[in-house]
Amino acid sequence: MSVAARRRLGSVGAGVLGLLLLIWTLLPLYNMVLVAVQQKEDVFATNVFPPHPTLESFRAVFEESYWYLANFWRQMGNSAYIGVAVALLTLAIGSMTSFAITRLRIRAGWLLTNAALVTYVIPMSFLAIPFYRIMKSYGLADNAWAVILVEVTFATPYAIFIFSQYSASIPYELDEAARIDGASPAQIFFRIYLPLMAPALVAIGTYALLLAWNEYLYAFLLLSSDSTITVPVALGKFLNSDEAPWNYMMAAAIVYALPPLVIYYIFRRYMSAGLTMGGVKG
Repeated sequence: MSVAARRRLGSVGAGVLGLLLLIWTLLPLYNMVLVAVQQKEDVFATNVFPPHPTLESFRAVFEESYWYLANFWRQMGNSAYIGVAVALLTLAIGSMTSFAITRLRIRAGWLLTNAALVTYVIPMSFLAIPFYRIMKSYGLADNAWAVILVEVTFATPYAIFIFSQYSASIPYELDEAARIDGASPAQIFFRIYLPLMAPALVAIGTYALLLAWNEYLYAFLLLSSDSTITVPVALGKFLNSDEAPWNYMMAAAIVYALPPLVIYYIFRRYMSAGLTMGGVKG
């Protein structure tokens, strides 16, 4: 077999494999949409296309006309509040810590970075009960800040690591020149460090937001009332019913998935730069 034939065969094989992976990836999403646009009695029908497509499920979500969806938009607001708070706190703590380690060059800063990453040795699920007891002891049971603090605890070590790696690509001579001109550490942080760290800040902020947005375990343990729970916990309540309206559940899940999808596609270019440039030192 000639080289050209082998290349064509390889290209065809790669195309077929890519098509199969694409179908495998999109199939669950298509099933979500398929269930969402069907009537309740058609959900379990074995049809590739909906026999009687309808947007009734989405109308029920937007109007909160089903009792499991009675507080949907408030719960969506809870998810947004927790996600934004986690992102902002993670960025604040991570950026200030990495600045102290890499730019102020505090003693044994590398040890602090590595010690933070050690927290990932223990799975998040193993710490659920200890965190529940801690939050209850501090009076944060059924409080959004309980989930916020837990999520920040898990997101910050990764943020410190990425920021420290990215900071290594910023010439230290910029800091020295600023000090010669009389700039204080705070001025260097706000006027030099943060602007140059913008891609990494966007990447980690998006990562922290999506981490909190998709959180279920800790939101389920730490939040209990309909006015404080997030949408993932509310969707889980659909499974408590003997006859769950799957079309309403899938419609609510699609609506809930739209904001992070939009955020990701807006900032995906910055995320790629922020998460990869730190590994290349100039």
